[in-house]
Amino acid sequence: MKITYYLLAAAMCLTFYSCKIMSPKAYKALIAERDSLTNRTETLETQVFQLRADTMRLNRELADLRNNNSTLNSHLSTSSSKLKRLAADLEKREARLKEVEDILRKRDEAANALKNKLQQALLGFQQSGLTVDIRNGKVYVSLADKLLFPSGSIVIDDKGKAALKQLAAVLNKEPDINMAIEGHTDDKKVLNLGQIKDNWDLSVLRATSVTRYLTETEKVDPHRLTATGKGEFQPIDSAPTNEARAKNRRIEIVLTPKLDELYNLITK
Repeated sequence: MKITYYLLAAAMCLTFYSCKIMSPKAYKALIAERDSLTNRTETLETQVFQLRADTMRLNRELADLRNNNSTLNSHLSTSSSKLKRLAADLEKREARLKEVEDILRKRDEAANALKNKLQQALLGFQQSGLTVDIRNGKVYVSLADKLLFPSGSIVIDDKGKAALKQLAAVLNKEPDINMAIEGHTDDKKVLNLGQIKDNWDLSVLRATSVTRYLTETEKVDPHRLTATGKGEFQPIDSAPTNEARAKNRRIEIVLTPKLDELYNLITK
């Protein structure tokens, strides 16, 4: 704005001086030139102001872009680090999964091998109500009550002892197998059996009889055995028929390979 004032003052002085010597036409031309110069000056000042405002705006935008770029780089760095951690964790999990799968495969192979040995050893008793099968990686040897006990008794008969002797011969060669001896009954109420009050008692005492025979007579390590009674509450066949009840009266010997390796892996 100072430039404008100086120019106007100069123009006024020139005008005042020239009024005495200039013609009216020359004077008008001088005034027109002065006005034109003033307008151009104001236009230039406006442009300067606008340029300064644009410069400030561009500087702010540039600063914002730099900040955004810095933030983006930080995010990219964080994402890259997280991705590396996830990849490393995934690699560990895959390795762990492979270990578990290998152990479970070994378990299944051991269970199948044991099943085959037992089937061969107990082949002569399979017509008398003995079965061997695999469920959930465990080998189940199921012996019908008629193969082991007289009706209503908890004392193992000679045929039952012969079957258990063959079973023990295999199990004594397999020290890494744990055993659960489970007694099962049908749903008919126990009557006139003296000390045996109900099916719970009958199932427990029969399981205990088998356990005692295996440990005391056949010298199976007692630390490997557990005796339990299930009563009538885990039937094979729930139909109310004599055939179904005969299936349900049984001793099941559940053979489980020791999975210390798997247990240690899971509890790491």
